[in-house]
Order: sequence, then structure tokens, then C-alpha cells
Amino acid sequence: MTAASVTALRVTLTAPVVSFRNHLYAGVQVTHPCPPPSTVAGILAAAAGGWDAVDVGLRFAMAFHAAGAGVDLETYHPLDATGKATTPVPRTREFLADATMRIWLLDDTELWRGRLRRPVWPLRLGRSQDLVGIRLDHTVLTPAEGEQRGAVVPAFPNAQGTLLRLPTAVAPGRERTVWGDYRHDATSRSSTIVPGSWSDADGQAVLLLPPVHPGAHFTTAVSPA
Repeated sequence: MTAASVTALRVTLTAPVVSFRNHLYAGVQVTHPCPPPSTVAGILAAAAGGWDAVDVGLRFAMAFHAAGAGVDLETYHPLDATGKATTPVPRTREFLADATMRIWLLDDTELWRGRLRRPVWPLRLGRSQDLVGIRLDHTVLTPAEGEQRGAVVPAFPNAQGTLLRLPTAVAPGRERTVWGDYRHDATSRSSTIVPGSWSDADGQAVLLLPPVHPGAHFTTAVSPA
């Protein structure tokens, strides 16, 4: 159980269609059922203007829910063995519909509120064309362990939902990735109590994920200012 109540910045992002490519599958566009922590980290870095502007110790909690899923066609631009473009081809793509994601930030809440109200770069969720709607508010988290519901949490005994291998942090050049084991219940109905979490006003568990800043994992994470 956590020690005391804290005030957090609660960020609610919405989008009609999102897709989070699972890079463990080659040649097909399979989506994760929730955004990886590295994707959410990228959104925050975009708001701040780049990793140089973000504290290396950045951590957040997150929850995600999509009302539906489907498959459509997307134009794929393959490269040949030499890296040259070849003939575009259609390819099926999995997507999630009517998506809502919540992020809880516990540190520098006023700074992040200002950044997210006036982001340096557009905020996108999943693909470059998927711009998000955003709502910001402050909430008091109580020192009572909350229910898992739609939270994305590190895999722990009794955690519900699909076991996922997700990228936690990605090097700026994308040459290295830190992976982690997570759980997410796509129904958002899990009543499992999350150890070590805070509880939002509605009983939702709020558990900080591991550090996501490249500088926390890679010694050459960011270029000099």
C-alpha cells in the first residue's frame, strides 16, 4: 500500500481509430490491444518538444479501453533488398475503434498541464494520422490499492487479461528496445486488486510503470543540447 494521498494530473486521450503495430509479427499489421508504454512516452515527449526537455525519471500510470475492433486495408510501401521503394501493395491492418486512454502523472503536474495544453508537436496515438482529443484535470489519489480494470500493469501474480510483451523504451535511433511483460484486460472489467497501487476516486488502480525515458536505459539516449 502506498503511504499517502497524492494529487495527480489525469490526462484523458480519445481517438475514433487507433492501431498499435505489434513488431513481433513480421509482414502483417497486427495491433496490440493497448498502446505500449513507449508509445505513450512518445506522446509526452512530443508535447514537451523532445526527449532533451523531459526528465530522465519520467514515470506514469495508464489505462486503456477500446469499444470495438476491426480490419481494413492500408497501402503498404515495401522496400527491396537494397532499400529502394517497390510497387505499393494493399495489406490488411487490424485497428481498434472508439479508444479512450488515461494517463496519470504525479510529478511536475503543472508543467505537464501546460505542455499538454500547448504541445510542441501534434499528439498522435498509434499512427501518424491518428490525432487525439484531450482532456486534462487534477485528481486526488488515495493510499488504497485499486482495481485493475483497464489499467496496463507490469505482469504480477493474479493479474488479469492478456500477457503482453511490450516495448518500455526505445532508443532515439530505434536500434535498441527495452521490452517488458505487462497485463491488460481489454474488457476493463477486472476487479483484481493491484498491489502497490493508488486508487482514483472511482476505484481505478493507478500504478506507476517503469521509467520510459531512453536516457534511463541507454547511455547515448539523447543528443547534446
